Amino acid sequence: MPKTAITAQDLLAYDDYVEVRKRQKQKLLGHKKYRRVEIGPVACCYFESYQTMLHQIQEMLYIEKGGAAQLADELAAYNPMVPQGSDLSCTVMFEIDDEIRRRHFLRRLGGVEETMFMRFGTHEINAVPEDDVDRTSADGKASAVQFLHFNFAPEQIEAFKQAHQIVLGFTHSEYSHMVILRPEAQAALAQDFSV
Repeated sequence: MPKTAITAQDLLAYDDYVEVRKRQKQKLLGHKKYRRVEIGPVACCYFESYQTMLHQIQEMLYIEKGGAAQLADELAAYNPMVPQGSDLSCTVMFEIDDEIRRRHFLRRLGGVEETMFMRFGTHEINAVPEDDVDRTSADGKASAVQFLHFNFAPEQIEAFKQAHQIVLGFTHSEYSHMVILRPEAQAALAQDFSV
């Protein structure tokens, strides 16, 4: 059964992490290999897990060196993205290197976080944005980074595992792209469910 929360006891002390950091990063690459899904020309969806969020917290503590004083904030920030056994969570990044082009693109993308979906068989699940902060500004500009959840009913979990084709995409008028998940991605994501 996958772990659904990160605690202080799960984290390595700073000096211990320094010793194993390169090995940990290399090991994580294998875990993340099929959890990255490109959707259209500029969107990349990274499906999160206990392991990816544990690594993210460990890296933040390593980089910022805030120790115990920083830990509570990192746990509060990243724990909500750990799947709870009946959901999938993802970070979506709109990756455009050119700053002017990126700014212009994001100005037209307001509300994109409300338009992401996953479809398989007779099921369609709409993504639910993290509610920690509004990801579209009052003037309609979308954030380049979105944090989303797909919440599954028990029968949808079984249908996901058995599906012959899973479509992931957006229905936004300025970004209506879709992709079919590779079987390896489907298998990797199925491990996030505890039922």
